[in-house]
Amino acid sequence: MAYGQRNRANVTWSICTILLAGCVQAVPPDLVTAIDAIDHDLIALRAPEAAPEEYAHFVRQWVLLKTRVQSDDDLIRWPWESNDLEDELRRLHDEGGSTVARLNDRQAFQRRTAESKLVRLEERLQLIESQVESINGRIVLGEKPVQFDLLIKQARSFFEQKDYERSIQAAESASHTLLAQTAVLTRELGRYTDDKRITHWQTMAKQTVEWSRVHQSTAIVVSKADRVLTLYKNGRKVLSYPVRLGFNGIREKQFQGDGATPEGRYRVTAKRGQGQTQFYRALALDYPNAQDRRRFELAKKSGRIASAKSIGGQIEIHGVENELMAQTLGCVMLDNPHMEALYERVSPGTPVTIVGALTGQNSVALALAQLEDRKEET
Repeated sequence: MAYGQRNRANVTWSICTILLAGCVQAVPPDLVTAIDAIDHDLIALRAPEAAPEEYAHFVRQWVLLKTRVQSDDDLIRWPWESNDLEDELRRLHDEGGSTVARLNDRQAFQRRTAESKLVRLEERLQLIESQVESINGRIVLGEKPVQFDLLIKQARSFFEQKDYERSIQAAESASHTLLAQTAVLTRELGRYTDDKRITHWQTMAKQTVEWSRVHQSTAIVVSKADRVLTLYKNGRKVLSYPVRLGFNGIREKQFQGDGATPEGRYRVTAKRGQGQTQFYRALALDYPNAQDRRRFELAKKSGRIASAKSIGGQIEIHGVENELMAQTLGCVMLDNPHMEALYERVSPGTPVTIVGALTGQNSVALALAQLEDRKEET
């Protein structure tokens, strides 16, 4: 009898053990861990900014369900029992996972877009720096190149922080600034691409060379775009030297202190040797001449030049003052050996014609064309 009772007790305990082994927790822990990981992924993907409504819904649901999970932490259930909490968690897991996948795709697309824009803009920065430097156009642009450079650096910084959306925005701002730079250069220097203006300059130069031939004398032609001074004698080229212009030399001279080198027909009024000039040698020109004065007065009357401005003067062809002197203030500067050779070959009265350019394929026109050709790439 005692044996039978013990046997029944053992059987009962075995059955209970088996049944308890089949029980499970109300919520699988790995599901909670997975949803928590999705929450971290959404934060890393900037979901509060990129998908604010979806993220707000996810957070509200997760906070409510997490509270229920914590309150049901000690509960167990039979595997065949329905579990609304688990069902809701799995739905949230699927919804959050779908949002993560979509934001990952979006971020990958933004990364490719931002990188592509940055590469093109950085190439454009190198191009515009080289072209602007080649035509001495930095003064024309003022602070715009600095703005462009800063915007590109900002875009690159956002990119490295994986904030691709803001990187794209900064790159687009840089692109607009670049287009503005190109527009300024085209507006200010477009005359170097104007066929009528170039034809006029060519005529001026030809007349100067013809004067040299007819009068069996010397004459000088200076091309600002190509930064070249050419000396003619009896209508034939004698020598040709590179020159430097004023800090704003490629522009048309307007008034004193603008740094521009004047354009027009002039004559050497005096030769100044050592002790007569601050420079190595100098050939003084008769700027401003009558035509310059007429143009200046008309510009003041029309309001293009302020009434307080003066026309200026003391324009020369001169050598270098010292080794530290790299640029003149509106004159035409030659290296000292070249200045000495020129000085010995001319005399007062020698015609000097200064023009913007002598061909349509001048350096300024070519630089502007390159900038225009690449403009659409940004």
